[in-house]
Amino acid sequence: MSFSWFVARRYLTARRRQAFISLISAVSILGVGVGVMAVIIALALMTGVQGEMRDRLIGATAHMYVSKPLARFDDLDVERRKMLLPGVVGAAPTVMGEALLDAPAAKPAIRLKGIDPAYEPEVTDLATAMTSGSLDALANRGPDDFDGIILGDDLARSVGVRVGDLVRVQTLNLTSTPMGLVPRTRPMEVVGTFRFGFHEVDKAFGLLLLPVAEQLLGRDGPDLIQLRLADADRAPAFKPELEAALGDEYDVQDWTDLNGSLYAALRLEKVAISLAIGLIVMVAALNLVASLVLLVMEKTRDIAILRTMGAPARTIRRIFILQGLAIGLVGTFGGAVMGVVACRIADRYKLISMPADVYQISHLPFRVQPLDVTVVVAAAILICLVATIYPSRQAGRIDPAEALRNQ
Repeated sequence: MSFSWFVARRYLTARRRQAFISLISAVSILGVGVGVMAVIIALALMTGVQGEMRDRLIGATAHMYVSKPLARFDDLDVERRKMLLPGVVGAAPTVMGEALLDAPAAKPAIRLKGIDPAYEPEVTDLATAMTSGSLDALANRGPDDFDGIILGDDLARSVGVRVGDLVRVQTLNLTSTPMGLVPRTRPMEVVGTFRFGFHEVDKAFGLLLLPVAEQLLGRDGPDLIQLRLADADRAPAFKPELEAALGDEYDVQDWTDLNGSLYAALRLEKVAISLAIGLIVMVAALNLVASLVLLVMEKTRDIAILRTMGAPARTIRRIFILQGLAIGLVGTFGGAVMGVVACRIADRYKLISMPADVYQISHLPFRVQPLDVTVVVAAAILICLVATIYPSRQAGRIDPAEALRNQ
């Protein structure tokens, strides 16, 4: 054990008459630990919210959408094969539009989406999201059966229907009748419900067979071909490659284009919260400076004696640097452990609930990323090390003769 560390450790663990010094050390450790813990929890919270919303969003929707603004998709099989480039794991046609749902409890406006049950599970998580009924019931309808519709679980609950009930779907497209032009209306049987966990989809979408949706919405064919990538995060980089392969007559959008403002706001919020809570670590560092200054004042006589016994100024500085660094290390690692444990418990037991209709998620998720923890720990240790510079320099400048003369 080096002499500097021996003295620093004795100061940290002072007892009896010098218990005040030990108390100051404990308070400094607690301050650093609480600051580090707060930053880790804040980062885990924002990362969890972003990740949860991202996972639910890309599970409920496709990664990329391809349209032909000035033409229509003629041969769907040819179009699908053309888009199945390396990295694309699924392609499915769709048509979308607005409609009114006439149900016993309410008549809300909904989003209609025409799907091909054979291909839709390739681009969304619909197969695993089904909570009642089945996709087969949508596709396999008898000649005397009503057309089927699959509703979002939140939508079905709000309008008071379940599997087997009849509803009426009315679109804005007009049909000529002896009574004049009237909106297209068709009775349908609810054959299933789904829940992606993304409230904007679960509360507003109704899924129909693609040909039925085309008839109701007055379309000659699909509006879009949806694509799913092996890596959703690669969508922005893959977009130019797909546009070059398809040509100018196609228009390509990815999921980050459609939801860019949401994720930009979440990233900005994460940075803002991290900076705000990071000030707690700065306050803890100032507390560390104050505690070391008090210790230097308390130990002026001891420092003077050490200097008269031959200890150089750099040894005195090293004593207080080691003491501050020890406080920073114990507080930082203790706070990091407490922060990670608190995040794990809060996430596992879903301790913080919230309204899903407002925030899209039912509870606050916490996701601890090793990189975030590493950066926070390294930054906290560096701040604590910097905080020791001023007190240690002051200790090294003490004049032994002047210090002992005043004792």
